[in-house]
Amino acid sequence: MSVLDHIPALKGNGRRRAVDEVERLRRDLTLALSHLHAAGDELAFVKQERDEARAKRAEAEEIVVKQQADIDELTEERDELAEELAALKRRFAALLAVEANTHRIDVPPMVRDTSAIEDQATEPIDVRPLQEAAALGLLGPVTDPGRIR
Repeated sequence: MSVLDHIPALKGNGRRRAVDEVERLRRDLTLALSHLHAAGDELAFVKQERDEARAKRAEAEEIVVKQQADIDELTEERDELAEELAALKRRFAALLAVEANTHRIDVPPMVRDTSAIEDQATEPIDVRPLQEAAALGLLGPVTDPGRIR
């Protein structure tokens, strides 16, 4: 606001007021045009982002199609190899059985080499009640009831 706005006598007549209104409308128009240009710039930026997103989506779809083709191809190859393996197992089953029987290792039951420290044989753990173990003399002399050997 200017000084003229506060003093009505200096404000001028109708002609001056029309000029003031035109000036105000020009300022409003300038402001509206600047907002319009800013909106246009923002719209252009959004359109650019949209185009980039569409390009990335198309590229991703292309990659997915290629990967699906690879998966289908590998699945088909896997199925063929599985069928071939099953046929070979059927064909050579008798030979494999003969070979396994030829190279078998015979160990009498309940016998094993315990010379290595990691293969030491274990024995069952004596789990008798304390009264029975004491009656058999397995506990030895008990001097401290809190410490049983």
